[in-house]
Amino acid sequence: MHAAVGDRLLVRGTVVGERDRQGEIIEVRGSGGEPPFMVRFEDGHQALVYPGPDAVVVPAQGSSHGGS
Repeated sequence: MHAAVGDRLLVRGTVVGERDRQGEIIEVRGSGGEPPFMVRFEDGHQALVYPGPDAVVVPAQGSSHGGS
């Protein structure tokens, strides 16, 4: 999985009743766009995320990289 600052991270809820979460990638700490990513979620909190198989990178508009 690859990402760039400004991309969005969508994390699907894995438990019945759990909502999907999404946030903006504000920092890429891995080399070459690899995780971990610092993400600012919709509720304003920030977290260092190592995305699992339930996560998808949505490229920012105009981004030229491949996303996930």
